[in-house]
Formats: sequence, C-alpha cells, structure tokens
Amino acid sequence: MNYANNQAAMQQYTQVGNQSTAAFANPHRLIQMLMEGALEKISKAKGFMENGNIARKGEHISWAISIIEGLRVSLDHSQGGEISQNLESLYVYMMSRLTDANVQNSVEMLDEVSELLLDIKSGWDAIPQDIIENHAKSVEGKLPDNLAKAKI
Repeated sequence: MNYANNQAAMQQYTQVGNQSTAAFANPHRLIQMLMEGALEKISKAKGFMENGNIARKGEHISWAISIIEGLRVSLDHSQGGEISQNLESLYVYMMSRLTDANVQNSVEMLDEVSELLLDIKSGWDAIPQDIIENHAKSVEGKLPDNLAKAKI
C-alpha cells in the first residue's frame, strides 16, 4: 500500500470515528465537535495556503464555512435571546472573513477567524457539567436534522 492509499484509509477511518462519536454525543458535545472541526479545517487551509496549494486551501475554507453555517442555523433564537443574535452576527462575520481570506490568500484573516472561534469555544467549554446534563435531557430526541447529520 502506498502513501496516498494510507492517507485515504486514515481519512476514512477518522470520518467513521467522527460519525460514530457524533451519533452518541449530546447536543453540547456536537457543538464542540463542530467548532473543533471548523478550527481544524481553518488550520489545514492555512497550511495549504502557505504551501501554495490553492485547490486544497479552497476546499478546507469551504468546509469551515459550511461548518460555521451549521453552527449558525442551529442557534435557537427563542431560547438564546440576545446571545444567539450576537452569535449569529459573529458567525456571519466569520464566514465573510473566510471568504475574503480565500480570495485574498490572507493568513491573517484565517487567524482572526480562528481566534474568534476559539473565544466562543472556550465559553462553550466552560459551561458546567450539570447544566449540560440538564439541557441534554430536555432536548433529547429534538436535535435539529442539520446537527444530527453533520459531517465533521
């Protein structure tokens, strides 16, 4: 088996692992996984950008935009109030910056979006476990289709 085949096999194994984890994750963990996935795609896009691999850079930026769009549409404005409105604006801004980063080949814009997403993720990660468990019980079986079927 050559290197390319090994890479393809490893990517498929990782994808199956991510899908299995997502199938059993609570909504809080799914959001964490989406954020982690977007950060990973941005990081890889940065590497491809720095190495001049334009096609792969574009693929990973597009993938990050799709993940952030999934985060945006999963917001519950009836429960989230002003916070969900602010997050929606921030997600829209991040998607715009990623698009600009792709067109302008801007590592700085990729870094900006990564920093914003890391800030949101750190707040999300700091939610106490008892709140996570109570929320998971209250939304059991009510996960939006776009999150339940998310491809990370």
